[in-house]
Amino acid sequence: MPAPADSKVRSIDADVAAIKAQISASLAAASVSETPYHHWTLTHLLPETIVDALFDLPFEAPALDGVSGKRELHNDTRTYFDDENIARRPVCAAIARAFHDPDTVAMFANAIGVNLDGSYLRVEFAQDVDGFWLQPHTDEGAKLVTLLHYLAEPGQEDLGTDIYAAADRWAKRAPFVRNQALMFVPGDHTWHGFEKRRIDGVRKSVIVNYVTDAWRDRTQLAYNTAPVRASSSLRTA
Repeated sequence: MPAPADSKVRSIDADVAAIKAQISASLAAASVSETPYHHWTLTHLLPETIVDALFDLPFEAPALDGVSGKRELHNDTRTYFDDENIARRPVCAAIARAFHDPDTVAMFANAIGVNLDGSYLRVEFAQDVDGFWLQPHTDEGAKLVTLLHYLAEPGQEDLGTDIYAAADRWAKRAPFVRNQALMFVPGDHTWHGFEKRRIDGVRKSVIVNYVTDAWRDRTQLAYNTAPVRASSSLRTA
C-alpha cells in the first residue's frame, strides 16, 4: 500500500533538514587548494541515506554511440532534477529543495564569496560509461558555481575530474570518492575535464550549478521560475 501523501511530505521535510545540516558541516570542514586554481574539496557532503537513494535512482546510463568529448553532444539523453523528476522522485525533491533553500544558498555564497541572489539551481544526474571523455573547459559564462559530487563505487578511485593549469597542461586529478565533491567558481582559468580511460561499470555523479538568468535551457533547472535568495540571517558582509 502506498504511503499517505502527508507522510511522504514529512519524510521529504526531514530529508531536506538533514541535507542542509550535512552541507553546513561539510562546508565548515572543506579543504581549500590554490593549485592550479582556487577550489574546494568537500567530504561527506550528503547524508548517507541520501547517497544510497541516489544510487537507487532508476535512470539508465545513456549510450555514447562512439561520440564523446562534450556533454552537450548528448543533450537529448541527459538527466536533470527538473519539474518531472522532482515531482516523481523523493530524493530529487529533497536535494532540489535543500540546495534551493535560502539557508543553503547563503552558506555557499559565504563560502565562495559570490552573490548568488537571483541565480537559478541546476542539478544534473550524470552517468558516464566506458568511452566517455571530456575535453578541458572552464565553465566560464552563465555558471556561478560548479560542484561535482561523486557517487563512487569500489574500484573507481581513479575516475575523478582532471584539473588543468591551462587548456593543454594537466595538473592533477581529483580523487573519485563516494560522497566527496569538488567545487570551484568558474572563471577563464578553471580548466577541468576527463581524460579518456577505462570506466568499469557506470561513473555516477551529481553536478550542481547555480546559473545566471542568461541560462538558455530553462527545462534543465530545478525551479525555472524561482530564482534563489540567500537567507539574510546567514548572510555575511
